[in-house]
Amino acid sequence: MIDESCPIEEVRKLFAGDRFATEACGCRVVEAARGHAVCEFDITDTHLNAMGNVMGGAIFTLADFALAVAFNIGEEHTMGVSNSIQFFNATRGSKLIATCHAEKNGRNLVFCTCDIVDDLGIPIAKMTATGFRRSHS
Repeated sequence: MIDESCPIEEVRKLFAGDRFATEACGCRVVEAARGHAVCEFDITDTHLNAMGNVMGGAIFTLADFALAVAFNIGEEHTMGVSNSIQFFNATRGSKLIATCHAEKNGRNLVFCTCDIVDDLGIPIAKMTATGFRRSHS
C-alpha cells in the first residue's frame, strides 16, 4: 500500500515503474492523494496520429495512468477492470492534463471519473473506470 502521506517525489518514483506511460508517453504525476490524482504530458510528435491529432491511445494512456495513481494511494493494490472513454474535441494546446476523482471508494470496488483537458482548458475526453481491490482480512 502507498501511504496517503507519501511525499509526491516518492509517488513519482514508484509510478516511474509504469514505463510505457512514463517513458514512452512522458506521463508525469502532478498531484496524488487517496481517490484523487492529476497527471499530465507535453504533446510531442510521438503522440500524434496520421491526421496530426493526439492519438486516442495516448489520451487513454494518460487517463489510465491517473486512474492507477488515484486507485492506489492509501489503498490496497487496485487494478482497473473496466474503462469507458468518450472523446470530445481535438487538442489545440501543447499539454494534456488528466484529473481523476473517486466517485465511490468501497472495500472491493472503486468507481472513478477522469477528465482530460488541454492546457487551454478545452475538454478533450472523459473516462469512467471501475477498479477492483482484494480486501485483506
